[in-house]
Amino acid sequence: MIFKIKLFQASVFAIVIASLVAGCSTPPTRGTGYRSGGVGGTPSTYSSSIASFSAVSWQALPGWQEDDLTQAWPAWLKSCDTLRKRSSEVNWYQVCAQTSSVSGRDSQAIRRYFENNFQAYEIRNSSGSETGMITGYYEPVMNGSLTRTNAYSVPLYAYPNAWKKSKPNPGPTRVELMSSGILKGSEIAWVQDPIAAAFMQIQGSGKIRLDDGRVLRLGFAGTNEQPFKSFAQWLLDRKEITRSEATMQGISQWAKRNPDRVNEMLNANPRFVFFKELPGNVEADLGPTGALGIPLTSERSIAIDLQAMPLGAPVFLSTTKPLSSQALQKLVMAQDTGKAIVGGVRADYYWGSGESAGEMAGRMKQNGKMWLLLPR
Repeated sequence: MIFKIKLFQASVFAIVIASLVAGCSTPPTRGTGYRSGGVGGTPSTYSSSIASFSAVSWQALPGWQEDDLTQAWPAWLKSCDTLRKRSSEVNWYQVCAQTSSVSGRDSQAIRRYFENNFQAYEIRNSSGSETGMITGYYEPVMNGSLTRTNAYSVPLYAYPNAWKKSKPNPGPTRVELMSSGILKGSEIAWVQDPIAAAFMQIQGSGKIRLDDGRVLRLGFAGTNEQPFKSFAQWLLDRKEITRSEATMQGISQWAKRNPDRVNEMLNANPRFVFFKELPGNVEADLGPTGALGIPLTSERSIAIDLQAMPLGAPVFLSTTKPLSSQALQKLVMAQDTGKAIVGGVRADYYWGSGESAGEMAGRMKQNGKMWLLLPR
């Protein structure tokens, strides 16, 4: 799973973004299957302590007819690859088996497949509200080196060997770690920018482009078990930035203006994240692995609260793009989760990898609605 320290963006950037997948929510007790009860009805054997569901017609989904479902189809096939092999209270096997007869290049054929085989349910929070918070996350991509150089002098660390047999709980704080010598020899890679490295810790995974053209993928390996504290809030408390600047971009700009205070800011968060190298040379556009155990798909994967809906399920999302009123209405797949994703109508939208995805994710804090699609 993509360890959603990304989820910590919720407080990190004063944007409720994503969180540590490390502490995935405990799945709720559910029934033995799902059945639709017609428009206005609820799933006869599905319930959640944090959400309610009401069956609706496909016409009730804003933008459903306009969405290019050929872009969502590969993400659904990835979900099916895992769901059909799992024992589950949802009978995914039959609907997944029928994907073989659908052309992935025909958006209308895909639309008919979902309309014929699924029931759409409007999701409401336990409070009765049909709207909730939609945030964004991404996978950082940075240039770097396997050895320290003049250009690349900021280390990314593996989990300390000394802790593998006897793990401290809690361990030293960030500032204590940096001066203790415990991390010496644990460097995996070196990058240029300490702020970019901190953002990568928040996201919990990332890619490093090496000078020889290889792409090194790093995943979450653990933490020092210290509580997370927002360095964005630290800046706000000191009136170093305004609320509107409490984004990834705003914090980066502050760091450029105050290079001598960057460590002071980063040390405000005692939590420290370690990485591990994932095997093989990966394609630069391959998404990180989510909680479902499959690579995420840019703009078609979301992280959800497992107490609200089943992992892997199709979800129709209606929200707006960051800092705008432009509609973002798409079929997405619930392929990830994390601690800061709490609520029935609550999602973290995966924008993809790299700087442009980070720009969108870092500014995304929108209201939105969600519909869960379950097999008929």
